[in-house]
Amino acid sequence: MGHDHSHTGHQHAHEESTKNLGIAFFLNLGFAVIEIVGGIWTNSVAIISDAVHDFGDAFSIGVSYFLERYSRKKRTVTFTYGYKRFSTLGALINSIVLLVGSIFVFMETIPRLFHPAEVNYSGMMWLAVAGLVVNGFAALRLMKGNSISQRAVMLHLLEDVLGWVAVLIGSVIIRYTGWYFIDPLLSVCIGVFILTNVCRNLYTIFRILLQATPEHMPEDKIKAILLEVPNVKNVHDLHVWTLDGERNIASAHLIVADDISRTDAIRVKHDAVDRLKEAGIDHLTVEIEFEGEGCYSCPVE
Repeated sequence: MGHDHSHTGHQHAHEESTKNLGIAFFLNLGFAVIEIVGGIWTNSVAIISDAVHDFGDAFSIGVSYFLERYSRKKRTVTFTYGYKRFSTLGALINSIVLLVGSIFVFMETIPRLFHPAEVNYSGMMWLAVAGLVVNGFAALRLMKGNSISQRAVMLHLLEDVLGWVAVLIGSVIIRYTGWYFIDPLLSVCIGVFILTNVCRNLYTIFRILLQATPEHMPEDKIKAILLEVPNVKNVHDLHVWTLDGERNIASAHLIVADDISRTDAIRVKHDAVDRLKEAGIDHLTVEIEFEGEGCYSCPVE
């Protein structure tokens, strides 16, 4: 009964998560269209640059929504690790979209720094208020979720909220000073902020795709944990990588003394698995190797 209740609760949370992402997607996409129209109406490159960012965010949310549903699929003979790495592929596509969008914004914005154009500051103010309401509501919806996808998208939306705060402040400054260069300056600042995050994301994505050792799990740390297992003499052929930035995988050969029993060797294997699970390794394959007899293979889920 307890298991059924837990399963039902998990399923309900998953459905709520998918629903929240769907709401956030339509809010973001709809408002990005309004921003494009509003940016042209107010002649504000800051708003147009934020619209490009919002289209990128809508794409990101759409990918997350799709993957949240797709993640229910079980492993197959083709994808033996399941479909988790599809989220990394989605993040790569999203980062490239934002990168191209940011370059386009810079090409349009930088000339206006030297030749500022008049903007409709009143329209900017109203769009900024609307942006704060829409993005703030979407972020609050996702703040209640526990999934990784929801947390990642929620951070994107909080970035948007900060961007609209900047546009609101900028429109007030333009109203009282007539400094129209504030608009392209805001656009450049938003672009730099987005590019910084995109580059950081790309660095993380490429580390995952190239199977680099997770930064918080250096090889020497994992080796030290394995050497603490009773009867382990040495460790070699140790490999540590991450499937999607969350699920970590490792394989290792553990050398044990010749004089221990096969039962003790199996106990070494299970002890190693338990210790590394506590350290954050979700999947470990261990091979026990006796000093004089060669390898006694013990693969473990």
